[in-house]
Amino acid sequence: MDYKNPIIFQDYSDPDVIRRGDNFYLIASSFNHTPGIPVLKSKNLVNWKQIGYVFQNLPFERFKDVCHGDGAWAPSLRYHQGKYYACIPFPDEGIYVCSCTDIEKGDWTSPWCLIEGKGYEDPCPIWLNGKCYLVLAFAKSRMGFNSCLGLFEVTPDLKQKISETYTIIYDGHHMNPTIEGPKFNYRNGWIYIMAPAGSVKTGWQVCLRSRDIYGPYEPKIVLLQNDTKINGPHQGALIELKKDEWAFIHFQDCDCYGRICHLQPVKWVNDWPICGWAKDELLGGSPVLQHEFLVDKKSNYQLETSDLFKTKQLSLMWQTPANQQPDWYKFNQGLVLNCYFHTQKAYQALHLTPNLFLTKLAYPSFKIAVLCELMLTHDGDEVGLCYMGSVYSYICVTRIKGQNHLQVRTGAFNQDHDVTVFDGLYQNKEIEFALKFSYPGTYKLGFNRTIFKQEYTAYPGKWIGGKVGIYAKGQKNSYGSGRFKFFKVKAVNRSERKG
Repeated sequence: MDYKNPIIFQDYSDPDVIRRGDNFYLIASSFNHTPGIPVLKSKNLVNWKQIGYVFQNLPFERFKDVCHGDGAWAPSLRYHQGKYYACIPFPDEGIYVCSCTDIEKGDWTSPWCLIEGKGYEDPCPIWLNGKCYLVLAFAKSRMGFNSCLGLFEVTPDLKQKISETYTIIYDGHHMNPTIEGPKFNYRNGWIYIMAPAGSVKTGWQVCLRSRDIYGPYEPKIVLLQNDTKINGPHQGALIELKKDEWAFIHFQDCDCYGRICHLQPVKWVNDWPICGWAKDELLGGSPVLQHEFLVDKKSNYQLETSDLFKTKQLSLMWQTPANQQPDWYKFNQGLVLNCYFHTQKAYQALHLTPNLFLTKLAYPSFKIAVLCELMLTHDGDEVGLCYMGSVYSYICVTRIKGQNHLQVRTGAFNQDHDVTVFDGLYQNKEIEFALKFSYPGTYKLGFNRTIFKQEYTAYPGKWIGGKVGIYAKGQKNSYGSGRFKFFKVKAVNRSERKG
């Protein structure tokens, strides 16, 4: 039986994966969205389910506000002597670490600082001969340079650094510019670093190898786009299976859909991991669109895409673009979102509103139906359904001069005011918001089974794909709210799109 790529058609950027026994665990970037650093589980590297997050809120006060593109960048996941370690870069604060003993229970510690300072990204540890080393890359926007990999020696418990500063172990300016996302592996006496280079959209995978942790490192391109449609292919994880069988998971940047995940077979040739399919094994491989299962295990794992709000806790599919507050929501015959007041600025522009409940795009084309009971009490109270990207649109019911109005608005990250493009009175007590999304990236808004003709372009966010979601907000402290009774997402196939 074969699997097809992508294995995950959702925005799990910068995936890192490890195997423990018969299980595989994946973590990914979350940037400014919380809870942070999603944790996924699989039995076969193809079918995945989400089992939790590494932390609930970002450990810095400034994330009470929306900080697009900041926060938790590309993490690594490793297991050592009974503990799982997630090494997480916060590019404005430093390298932080969380650990746990049971990844399925999610007993993660609070993040602690391993290396303080701006500009460090993409850390990954390795334990060798009783010592521990951390490889990382550099963010030019903070550090002033990139295209190099650095190395710190740190304590084996990842509590503090031993090196006062980093040592540059590889300079990719000439052969592999923009090299980043390094991940350590060890095999047959070789230390390997898998790292993407050449940019997110048009780059390639490099493998570096050395007998010594400090190098020199010999580079080889082991995966590149060639004549396929898989641009990038970018940052990921080299995973050891059983009996010296290996696999490679990486992401592909797909604009509004974000960074979706692919699985490649790996063949070792002269102690080099050639990923994907290679016409000439001395050259780098090409991404495969289809391949026989690398782990022969059936699984019914899947990622959640809809929510009927039947439980008393938030589904793992939801994140907010700033640190969550307990008074934003409650459960009472559905998910009740309170018309929370943040700041006047946040009221004017939806992208600055922290209490948006957002989820990833899950299919190339899909329909969303959202039923909401309106319980608006004060002028400025508002509930709605949004598509959120660097340019966005949303449909909402807002209270103006004691009456409910149905509105459609548009906005952008570089603006602090949204523009109303439709306004009309709305007198029903419930509304079914609608969004229809079409490949390769346009959408329409509607309500009560009516879709407006206006079509919008779906833009990605900052370092992420677009998201869809629901919200409630107000202009002042209010008892107003919206009771959301379902959020249903249905994939649309090609024949339905033509219809």
